[in-house]
Amino acid sequence: MKKYTLGIDYGTLSGRVVLVDVDNGEEICFSVVEYKHSIMDTYLPGSKVRLAPETALQHPADYLEVLKSGVAEVLRVSGISNEQIIGIGVDFTSCTVLPVDSDGTPLCFLDEFKDRPHAYVKLWKHHAAQYEADLFNEVTYKRGEDFIKRYGGRMSSEWVVPKAMQILHEDEEIYNRMAKFIEAGDWVVWQLIGEEKRSLCQAGYKAVWSKKDGYPSKAFFAALDPKMENFVDEKLSHEIYATTDCAGYLTREAASLTGLLEGTAVAVANVDAHVALPAVKITGPGKMLMIMGTSTCHIMMSEEEHFIPGVGGVVEDGVVPGYYAYEAGQACVGDHFDWFVNNCVPKAYFDEAKEKGMDVHQILVDKVKDQLPGESGLLALDWWNGNRSVLTDADLTGLLIGATLQTKPEEIYRALIEATAFGTKIIIEAFKEGGVPINELYAAGGISQKNAMMMQIYADVTNTEIRISSSKQAPALGAALFGAVAAGAAKGGYGSIEEASEKMSRLQDTVYIPNKENVARYNLLFKEYKILHDYFGRGENDVMKRLKELKNNAINEKK
Repeated sequence: MKKYTLGIDYGTLSGRVVLVDVDNGEEICFSVVEYKHSIMDTYLPGSKVRLAPETALQHPADYLEVLKSGVAEVLRVSGISNEQIIGIGVDFTSCTVLPVDSDGTPLCFLDEFKDRPHAYVKLWKHHAAQYEADLFNEVTYKRGEDFIKRYGGRMSSEWVVPKAMQILHEDEEIYNRMAKFIEAGDWVVWQLIGEEKRSLCQAGYKAVWSKKDGYPSKAFFAALDPKMENFVDEKLSHEIYATTDCAGYLTREAASLTGLLEGTAVAVANVDAHVALPAVKITGPGKMLMIMGTSTCHIMMSEEEHFIPGVGGVVEDGVVPGYYAYEAGQACVGDHFDWFVNNCVPKAYFDEAKEKGMDVHQILVDKVKDQLPGESGLLALDWWNGNRSVLTDADLTGLLIGATLQTKPEEIYRALIEATAFGTKIIIEAFKEGGVPINELYAAGGISQKNAMMMQIYADVTNTEIRISSSKQAPALGAALFGAVAAGAAKGGYGSIEEASEKMSRLQDTVYIPNKENVARYNLLFKEYKILHDYFGRGENDVMKRLKELKNNAINEKK
């Protein structure tokens, strides 16, 4: 009897379920479930109370719907029996975190809290905790805390502790009521197996935990706020599990919800970017993977621990046991291009796209794909959603320079793409300067497979060959690999993630090779990008922050 695993990948706007053949990694079928509530950044469901600027919330009911209808669709389309599914892996875009009761019930499910924003899930792109992140950094440096070196020297507003601090400061009742503050990936696993099992990957990158030192001290948390002295004991957990562990087995209730077999093995949750590494045959050092979607995460491994300024995190055993895994990222990539298309492209372009049966993004690419680097005279900074690395500052904003009355939409579109490539080069240089060499680049995600011009630009800007994942659902495939390891060899799975990667992952034949002439041109443009990057990002001119403050004050006055 053939054996399969399920990879369940929770993204920013939807959840994906992929059914994978354990023998060879063939993706039999997949389903996509759009989140009914999407991203709540203006109002709560049925509420007229306007949410604060930089808020990004979600509803956990949407995550359960993925388990219910997404899994059912895969079973229906494939026609296989649930007895053939030996393991389940879960990954989640992170840091996405929610307050829950002692039994795992999200506080937003309770009638008394359904109109309280802080009772809901805080999505990774929730940046309203920047004040708390700044306070965290101030306290860290005053106390001389060494742990911050693992996070590039700065804490992000996206991570666990600043988000918890914001709840305490703005709705103390919610803070006191929540029994646990938990990553959404860990919460989904809890719903599947009936037990809380915290992931090493999520705790290490997002909750300032390390295998060597654990969490920061109670004294540190008390310095953040006296009411947070016992934050770890009361709201988190000291029990941390490796991503290659089996978290547990599907409960009767979860089996009823999903249509799967009670007792099916479930892997410990993982972060979407990290779980994708073995899905492109990366189980060792020197290779960086770019997972390109609404944002981009840059993940790689090393045999040594290095502290790299501005890089999002280094975690021992963060992906593959025995290696230190590094994370960096750009908070705005696909979101960047969608923003431009939805707000700045004339109707005529949409009409042309409709007439040709094409996507408007492809129309823009076709119009500008033959331009030489620098031909438009444009240069942009890729901070439309803040900077995650290496500046780690959510208050930074976008910039376009060089526009004239002759500038065309497609030229701006290309400049925005080039900006994200320059942002990636900044990250690569930080790694190399920090002692972590990068010899090869890999890419996964829809953008990497749909936009050849963009991938060639990245190869030219970084002067590095780029290989592309064969899977259209690399994180979901990666989760399925970990599901096979959770099942174990005795049940038809694998004894290690390296073995699962060797058997179940694959790459496209396409390789993007740098164009020497374009490399030289982009080197000149990158020098100018670096000047703007440091001028606006390192404190010489804080005009972006002053403008954002004026904007937020005006919005608050109109409430």
